[in-house]
Amino acid sequence: MRYSTILFDLDGTLTDPVLGICRSIQYALGKAGRPVGPLEHYHKWIGPPLLRSFEVYANATPEEAQEMLRFYRERFSSVGLFENEVYPGIPALLSALKDRGARLAVATGKPTIYSRQILEHFDLMQYMDVVSGISLDKEPLDKCQVILHALYTLGETDKSRCVMVGDRAHDAIGAKMGGVDFIGVLYGYGSRDELEAEGADVIASDVTELRRILLSD
Repeated sequence: MRYSTILFDLDGTLTDPVLGICRSIQYALGKAGRPVGPLEHYHKWIGPPLLRSFEVYANATPEEAQEMLRFYRERFSSVGLFENEVYPGIPALLSALKDRGARLAVATGKPTIYSRQILEHFDLMQYMDVVSGISLDKEPLDKCQVILHALYTLGETDKSRCVMVGDRAHDAIGAKMGGVDFIGVLYGYGSRDELEAEGADVIASDVTELRRILLSD
């Protein structure tokens, strides 16, 4: 295989979190007295840091965005994180990569505590050497910092053998800033135009194609 260390985004790459995230956004907006739209209106929020999304999409001040994020976590931490499902083919892909000797990590903008709970709930944690996310009580890291933290924790120094897999532009940007290759996937919540604009090295249309790319010699 070309890559011996593979970092995966979580939302939109390993699992489809649409119901949990969007329903929790609706809950937060409603509790903050903001208009609430249909679920599909919030698909574009999946991936980028939520604090910034509240500022941009809900036109919130930094203080209002912090409050909405607290409301969001009220629901997400107990209900929303399990309104989620693993994309078909992902467990088999992770198992095959581990069988070939790859080191695997999750590099996500989601809080680490939630990420671990999701991975354990869906029996994916067994494949992961590292979970690199953000803290609940600190300013969100950008994706490059999350990626570099994962590599540091793994003790990985040869970036030529590393790749980040994700579905959104910020995944691609973080990978390039961190000096690793990037594989974009189209079954999540980004578009081909979005991923190509940020210089994705390869784009996989589905999990089958991603498997072929990662396992090829």
